[in-house]
Amino acid sequence: MKLTRKMVLSRAKASELHSVRKLNCWGSRLTDISICREMPSLEVITLSVNSVSTLEPMSRCRQLSELYLRGNRICSLAELLYLKDLPHLRVLWLAENPCCGPDPHLYRMTVLRVLPHLHTLDNQTVTEEELSRALMEGEDITAPSREGVGNGRPELSYTQSTVNATAETQRDLLSFGEEEASSVQGQLCLKAPGRDQFPSFSQREAVNSHKNRNNVLAAILLLLQDLDTEGLEAVHQTVVSRLQTLHKQELQDME
Repeated sequence: MKLTRKMVLSRAKASELHSVRKLNCWGSRLTDISICREMPSLEVITLSVNSVSTLEPMSRCRQLSELYLRGNRICSLAELLYLKDLPHLRVLWLAENPCCGPDPHLYRMTVLRVLPHLHTLDNQTVTEEELSRALMEGEDITAPSREGVGNGRPELSYTQSTVNATAETQRDLLSFGEEEASSVQGQLCLKAPGRDQFPSFSQREAVNSHKNRNNVLAAILLLLQDLDTEGLEAVHQTVVSRLQTLHKQELQDME
């Protein structure tokens, strides 16, 4: 069933589509929500328990802050890319969709990697720790650069080949040599840890640990280059929080 202008205006008790701010279409057997492209002022929409399969129309709702999609037919997490540039989106409920897959942790980490500005996901508050872990544990989702079909939207996929390509990319990031690692240390103003910082490691284990640390820093620096202002602010807040936690631990160890 297609969401029509008449349905929207009736449920929102509005006279024009551009003035609609809140819309409840729970359990309406909807398959087509393309009319959402004509609602730029939309802030909250409930589409739970329908048959929606694409989020492309939501990309035009620049004021959207809450999106409820539980129990639909979203098959690919790549559809989240349509929400990536919505500056006010803070609440997303996507549970009980095919895209959630068999691994709840991987699903949550991947969603938060794509949408790090979320405050609540599937009715659970997003923590700063989760956002930090999502950078490393979430899958990287990309949209193939090819022309779309039908309504002109890009054809998105999240197949095993995409997962494999992501894994290869992550391995490449973690295979940086000493020169790249040194460059990262210089840009982040970090000093190499001395050998006395690894009292329980053998000399070889200490060197390997140092290399792994440098590789992680190199990977993080590359990922930062793809973030916008809001994403960098989220990273900054996480880093500040993490530094405060470490500082408190150091003070406790000294007591």
